[in-house]
Order: sequence, then structure tokens, then C-alpha cells
Amino acid sequence: MKRKVTKAIFPVAGLGTRFLPATKSIPKEILTLVDRPLIQYAIDEARAAGIKEFIFVTSRGKSALEDYFDDAPELETALRKKDKKDLLEELKKTNMDSGAIAYVRQNKPLGLGHAVWCARRLVHDEPFAVILTDDVIAAEKPCLQQMMEAYEETGGNIVAAMEVPTEKTSSYGVLDISEVNGPLVKVKGMVEKPQPDVAPSNLAVIGRYILTPEIMKNLNKKETGAGGEIQLTDAIAQEIANGNPVYGYRFKGQRFDCGSKAGFLQATVAFGLQRPDLKDEFGDYLGDIMNMRTAAE
Repeated sequence: MKRKVTKAIFPVAGLGTRFLPATKSIPKEILTLVDRPLIQYAIDEARAAGIKEFIFVTSRGKSALEDYFDDAPELETALRKKDKKDLLEELKKTNMDSGAIAYVRQNKPLGLGHAVWCARRLVHDEPFAVILTDDVIAAEKPCLQQMMEAYEETGGNIVAAMEVPTEKTSSYGVLDISEVNGPLVKVKGMVEKPQPDVAPSNLAVIGRYILTPEIMKNLNKKETGAGGEIQLTDAIAQEIANGNPVYGYRFKGQRFDCGSKAGFLQATVAFGLQRPDLKDEFGDYLGDIMNMRTAAE
């Protein structure tokens, strides 16, 4: 019988150097798309998928993440006095029950696999999800929820997957596929950041995972891979070698790479245009900019 997935790991220990100087004083995960920080999008997606326990793998300088999910009684009181009920409702979404979030430290940046391994004692022998906050996915049904529904049918390990341009395979973990069944593909191999001429496909792993406890055992070997880091991809690939099922799930939705400045800006525009209170004014502004650019050319 498949065990229900109720725990999720959020590796948030990175320094966010691509967003300096902003990330000198605030965690990258607190940067906002419109009016919600990246971490809020990830938490909301996890909640929609039935996650009850949230494990943050952090590092020095990330205390603002803890503060973000804490109660803010003075702010709530001020909003009540001004009868700002809509803002109070939005604020409630950021509060987490006591004990729902746990924090562990990754003392050294040894790779994604190492970050996940740091949470091993909180996961114990249960299946778990991993969510990378850099990957923001706009979808009618949240990506992790789609994957959970597939997991109920298949069990095993499931990674979110999407096609990428062949010339960009060296930036991703890439799947070698043996079978295709609708959005699900059975995986016979995984390669971390292969060069385009040796990549087994252009189906890349995106930052959503549902993993079995055996992954932690594989990570416990602390074997290094691409870039001299402990790679989560390698630990999942070991399960294939052990004869255990691994699947890729081609989710429905649009993924934004908010770990890059260009991707973050693209997401800001896309989410801004989806907002009923912003789309008209913001859309008109973008149209004016495009008209000015066309006229200048």
C-alpha cells in the first residue's frame, strides 16, 4: 500500500548571488512576484497537494523566512482598526500553525542532494516531496497536486519534467525514457547537465519531486557528481539501477525560472497580467512601451 505524502522539503539555503545587491540583506525566496514572495507560491502549491509538514533547509542569514510565516499581531490589529478585511484575509494565508514548519541548517553548499539529505531525520522512513522555489509554475491545477494524483496510481519516484531546447540540456537533469503513457513517462536513466550532443533526450527535470525514503539512503553515501556536488539526480538514478520505478510527469502549466533575472521579470509580467486589479492598467502600460519601441525602430 502506498503511503500518503504529507511532508515537503524546501531547499532554501542558496545565497541568491544572481540577485545581488538585493539578496545582501534579504533571502532570495522573499523577493516578490507582484505582491507575494516566491516562498509563498511554493507553500500554497504544497498545501494544495495535501502537504501538512514543511521542512526548510536554510543557511545563515535566512531568519527573514522564519519571520515571514510568523503571526504579526500588531499588523493584524492595525488592519482591523481600518476595517481592511481583504488584506486581513491575505495576511492569514501567510500564517503557519505552530510546529508545521521545521528548519534545518545546511552548513556547507554541497549541492541539492546534500540539502535534501540534511532533512533526513525529519523525513524518517516516509515518502516526501521536494519543491524548489526558483521554479514557479502557473497552472490551473497546481503542479505538485497533478503529480500527487499520478503518484496515487503509480507509487515510486516521480519528477516533474518539461521539454527544453536541446542546446540548454547542460543546465538540467535530463531523462532517458523507456515508455510513454500520456503525461507519464517511465525513466530508464537520468543524466545531470549533459552536453547537447550526448543528452539522451530534451526532457528535463524541473523543481518538483515526489521521492521514496530509499533516496535518503542513496544520498547518505555522499557520492559527488557533476560539479563536484552531491546531486539529487544521481540518487534518483540509483533507484533505477536498483530496479525501482522512476517516472517523469509532464505537467500542465507554464514554468518560470525565477532563479534568473530574465525569468523573474517574465513571471512578474505574466502574473501581473493575470490579476484583475492590475491587468488593464499594466497591460496598457506594456502596450505603450511596445509601441514606443516599434516607433523608435
